[in-house]
Amino acid sequence: MKNKNIYWLYLYLIVGIIDLAMTAQGNTEMRIYSKPLIVIPLTIYFFQISKNLSGTILRKAMIAALLFSWMGDALLIFPKLFLYGLGAFLMVHICYVISFKLSQTKPFEIGQVNFIKLFLYNLPIYLPAVIVYYLVNPNLGEMKIPVIIYMLVILTMVTTARERFKKTNPASFWQVFVGALFFMISDGILALNMFFKSFPESGVLVMGTYLLAQLLIVMGIRAHYVD
Repeated sequence: MKNKNIYWLYLYLIVGIIDLAMTAQGNTEMRIYSKPLIVIPLTIYFFQISKNLSGTILRKAMIAALLFSWMGDALLIFPKLFLYGLGAFLMVHICYVISFKLSQTKPFEIGQVNFIKLFLYNLPIYLPAVIVYYLVNPNLGEMKIPVIIYMLVILTMVTTARERFKKTNPASFWQVFVGALFFMISDGILALNMFFKSFPESGVLVMGTYLLAQLLIVMGIRAHYVD
């Protein structure tokens, strides 16, 4: 059964590559069909390989993250629904925060916290976000509050992924952490293109990093719990 499940990953990559090609060509009409299909095979894959986690909050949070991703992908096709798409992906990141927290050893153990050391560890994550916000801020207008909230949540998602260091196996840590970074990069490029300066390569860069992000996060969670 495990060997059969890998075909869902192949399908995910195939649909993703097709959507990337449509993006590169500027074929927005065809993307109405390709973009909403991207995350579906990945969701089915995770559903199939995580049956031993049935009933757990981790499994529910991961599936919810993927379903909200599907919703966000569909909504962001239409510019007028951007705010709703942003809301969907806000929920994605919240679900991933829960998933990353649960997929580590002793997730609720409270020990001594050195806030200065923690801040310095997370500083390389904070700095790019601050730079992006500085660049887009003058053009945000009424979107300022939603964008600030979104940025805070995605920073929480990435730092939660980083905090799994030595609290899971190396394969799980690196896949989830790099996937979370790719997600932040994808959103950062999207923000720069929309609110700072548009550039023709943005669509491919946004989708390429997004595809890698989702795949790495799913495979990283799998590496922690699923054999």
